[in-house]
Amino acid sequence: MADKDLAFITATEAIAAFKARKLSPVELLKAVEAQFHKANGKVNAFTYTFFDQALIQARNAEKRYATGKPTRPFEGVPLMIKDIHQIKGYVTTFGSLLYRRNVDEVTELFVDRMLKAKPVLIGRSTNPEFAASCITHSRLWGITRNPWNTRYNSGGSTGGGAVAVATGMTVLSDGSDYAGSIRVPASSCGVFGYKPPTGRVPHSQPWNLNGYAVFGPITRSVADAALMMNAIAGQHPRDITTVREKLRYPDRYEKIKGWRIAYSPDLGCFEVDPEVAKATRAALEAFREAGAEIEEIELGWSKDIVLGFLAHARENDFEPAHLLPTHKRKLLTDYIRANTPRTDLARRLSFADSLNLRADMWAKLAPIMKRCQILLCPTLAIPAQPANYNPADRSFKINGKKVESEIGWVMTFPFNMLGQLPAATVPCGFAKSGVPIGLQIVGRPYDDLTVFQAAAAFEKARPWRKYRPKL
Repeated sequence: MADKDLAFITATEAIAAFKARKLSPVELLKAVEAQFHKANGKVNAFTYTFFDQALIQARNAEKRYATGKPTRPFEGVPLMIKDIHQIKGYVTTFGSLLYRRNVDEVTELFVDRMLKAKPVLIGRSTNPEFAASCITHSRLWGITRNPWNTRYNSGGSTGGGAVAVATGMTVLSDGSDYAGSIRVPASSCGVFGYKPPTGRVPHSQPWNLNGYAVFGPITRSVADAALMMNAIAGQHPRDITTVREKLRYPDRYEKIKGWRIAYSPDLGCFEVDPEVAKATRAALEAFREAGAEIEEIELGWSKDIVLGFLAHARENDFEPAHLLPTHKRKLLTDYIRANTPRTDLARRLSFADSLNLRADMWAKLAPIMKRCQILLCPTLAIPAQPANYNPADRSFKINGKKVESEIGWVMTFPFNMLGQLPAATVPCGFAKSGVPIGLQIVGRPYDDLTVFQAAAAFEKARPWRKYRPKL
């Protein structure tokens, strides 16, 4: 296998090859590093790289496989970690000039679990400042570009991770998701992304008490996401919000014949680009071919859900930008400095109003989910934003209609508001620009495995790994 092909192997394939002595972790690392040197200068997906350290880890893994010693779940597999997730002794910048010299004193709980699975840690992925945007751009690290068309953005906030997975610069990437930060870049970059339900993966305090914020995987295959979830999910004594149930995510799933599936083209309240509407509707045929029945639904959600999300975000802003000293505010990226107008917009609803809105959202969705195993909808209302898109630009429009510029084009955040619902995105087509389009799969409360089953069925019917960006 040529290095350019080896770099696009999945973790499950790599581990099987390691165990069969058909592939060495060192060979895989060298292929990934070669891809980094080829691609990263064009897309800017890394903040820091650790290839020298990674080579030592890969050689250690190589010895364990060669001698038949017990191995850990990710042993020898290249992994990158988002530059907002703390690792003790490492620099984590949070994408901000304010933290460019910050060295962590602790390790984030789920990151600790990943590292105990013995991956080869190759670097840190870019994210917007404080992961506070659905595009990836910061004054500290610049723009992370879409590998399918570099005139577009990668999406955010886990933009670097999604780009690296899509381009073969890593095999696995972690992600965080507060409004869609896993699913948005995964959709824009043509890879698989999974948002677990709140409480499934441990989270350090106090953010663990915010039910919108979760951690999950970005991968090239459904099976790889299952591998990661098996390593990171489960109750943790330091996180009171983690659920007691311990799931096992299989790497293979039963067929979906006989399922009843709900489909909403716009969730009742989003303007959707025609290319997205066409691609996601066409994707329904894969589920029909698999024996499922599709029910197109009228969900009836209000556009006030945008205000409801922002009202919640306002009340969970631990370090409001407008309260920083002037000399620190000057270092912030423009969309962070523009936080005050967003806060003013959010004040149209109170925090209590946002809770009532969420209750109404579920009241409308619950009867549908009772009769349907999953809900399908677009992941994003547009394929991707331009590379230099400014989320503070209040003139943004879709179909000639003004749309809230920060989250009004991401159809992911409603399922953070209803955080108990698992949600994934699968690649389902391409726009004329060459940028991928994603289909979102939403499950019943805490029914992770049904989402994985649906995603696996779609992956089998419409395999996406045969497509690669041509950088």
